[in-house]
Amino acid sequence: MKYLVIGGAGFIGSNLSKYLLEKGNEVIICDNLHTGSKDNISGIIEYITYHEKNCNELKISEVDGVDGIYHMGIYSSSPMYKNDYTLVGKVVNEFLHVMSLAKALDAKVVWASTSSIYNGNPTPWKEDMPAYVKDYYGEARYYLERLAKLHHDWYGVNSIAMRFFSVYGPNEEAKKQYANLVSQFLWDMRKGVSPILYGDGEQRRDFIFVRDVIRGLELAMESNIENDVFNLGTGKTTSLLELVDILNDKLSTNIEPSFVENTIKGYVQETQADTKKAKALLNFEYNVSLDEGIGYLIDKVD
Repeated sequence: MKYLVIGGAGFIGSNLSKYLLEKGNEVIICDNLHTGSKDNISGIIEYITYHEKNCNELKISEVDGVDGIYHMGIYSSSPMYKNDYTLVGKVVNEFLHVMSLAKALDAKVVWASTSSIYNGNPTPWKEDMPAYVKDYYGEARYYLERLAKLHHDWYGVNSIAMRFFSVYGPNEEAKKQYANLVSQFLWDMRKGVSPILYGDGEQRRDFIFVRDVIRGLELAMESNIENDVFNLGTGKTTSLLELVDILNDKLSTNIEPSFVENTIKGYVQETQADTKKAKALLNFEYNVSLDEGIGYLIDKVD
């Protein structure tokens, strides 16, 4: 099979690209390196086709013969949109171009949506819950989901939106301040720096290891489902205080966090995936616990 991975030099995209290549697939990567890095794909770049550009600059001739498109290249953090609200227009225009490529290629699209769409709902979060406008980021992703449905209904473009929860794992360095809290806390604590917690640290997150996310993406691509949305989470929650404790245990340290007042508008206190739909329709279940995932990250660095 031949796959286009948009954002393939980024965090999730690079892990996905390596996985696809290892399984014997042909891989084309397109990345503008906004939060990606060629270092993430240094071990595979000679085996793939690489385009360093925005995805809306891709031409049909550059992706001819592609069987499926993984779109991981959508600006991926709420603060990005707060700093530059014009990103909303950019992601919409780029997504429309990806949909037009998929139509021309008759290729399925599996793409990165977000659990931030659920902000304002009680947990656990189910796919049929209403979406509330809480920030530019969540609204942009929800708009893309509706555009995907429109392209399916009008043009027969098959696509599945995967609502990511708190994804962590290797290759997050290029994301810097936009990396997952697991990685940010680990980077600080390895240097003896106290991680910063907003409020009392009792806020909870559904952390999922990138390896499990990749398996969920693959199951979606290989499924016969034409258009839908799915959660990719564990259904388990961990407080940030508990996260610090796990990291201290793994690092054999005793670093206390620093607490600051939480003044962030629209801050999400808790995320938790309802995983029933993904289990029933995709046969997806997570395999890697937070303790195991953090251990892998520490061993990889060491």
